[in-house]
Amino acid sequence: MIETGDFEIDNRLVTAEQRDEDIAAEGSLRPTTLTEYIGQDKVKENLAIYIEAAKRREGALDHVLLYGPPGLGKTTLSAIIAREMGVNLRVTTGPAIERPGDLAAILTNLSPGDVLFIDEIHRLSRAVEEILYPALEDHAIDIIVGKGPAARSLRVDLPEFTLVGATTRAGQLSAPLRDRFGIVQRLELYTPEQLADIIRRSAQILDIPCTFDGAMELAKRSRGTPRIANRFLKRVRDFADVLGNGEITEDIARKSLDRLEVDHLGLDSNDRRMLEMIIKGYSGGPVGLETLASALGEEAVTLEDVCEPFLMQLGFLSRTPRGRCATALAYKHLGYPVPQAVTVDNGQLILPGTEEQN
Repeated sequence: MIETGDFEIDNRLVTAEQRDEDIAAEGSLRPTTLTEYIGQDKVKENLAIYIEAAKRREGALDHVLLYGPPGLGKTTLSAIIAREMGVNLRVTTGPAIERPGDLAAILTNLSPGDVLFIDEIHRLSRAVEEILYPALEDHAIDIIVGKGPAARSLRVDLPEFTLVGATTRAGQLSAPLRDRFGIVQRLELYTPEQLADIIRRSAQILDIPCTFDGAMELAKRSRGTPRIANRFLKRVRDFADVLGNGEITEDIARKSLDRLEVDHLGLDSNDRRMLEMIIKGYSGGPVGLETLASALGEEAVTLEDVCEPFLMQLGFLSRTPRGRCATALAYKHLGYPVPQAVTVDNGQLILPGTEEQN
């Protein structure tokens, strides 16, 4: 983590959060139709039906909520929805809409059928949400004109439009807002085979020679996330140009990512530091998040939002009421012997006296 003034920049290669370097590249690599979009088959099939039905009725598509981990293609899907419907796309983010007037200005400038995409919609303020409710249900907004006793409410009609909301934290959406989405779709992590197809497509667009085995090696270490896979492709291309003949082969991909300290499961040095601190510093746990963050010199929110989800998905970390514990799988992956004082059950370490918490 690099600190620059009041801002912190995550310099991890495996983070799924969008960075400035990703914006230009993703713009050229994003598919424009559902047919070109790789993966998320169930979501695509359902959206294709909803879009076709809306077009036959000559009306706007129902409001759509897309949720799931970052980097899986929620923004791309919103653009595809607008393109398939043949309408304009307006893009904004939850934090950018600070006042109700900001949202009112956006809504009143929409044309019939337009798609309004709000990324990080869970970060909308409550005051802005209150303006959004009648817009979604009745296609109208209430604007307060004047102040004090002379203030009056003015109702402004809106054209039919489609709101596409994207969030990585669906649980933080308020129930009234969540209930106003007629179409709710969860995006799942990608399989290595799907990521390999994405990498080969990106390599073809960027004119990067890449073998199938090379693409698979990148895919296996990409944490199931296309954004990370495309980032690996760009970084490994540099190694291929200098260490090889410019072609990304399995050997070049393996050597490159080993140099970048990304192992065969996608763990980087920060992930391994966290696990090793729990294992070596706290005897496998349990250890509190704040204590762990202080020991590693990281922010607690960084460990909780960036490191923990993937480690828990792999079964390397468990969360108990007393703190974080490393599992037997984590010991084995890092090459440490499983302590005799700990029993193994389905890959998890159960400490004496903590059985009821696991």
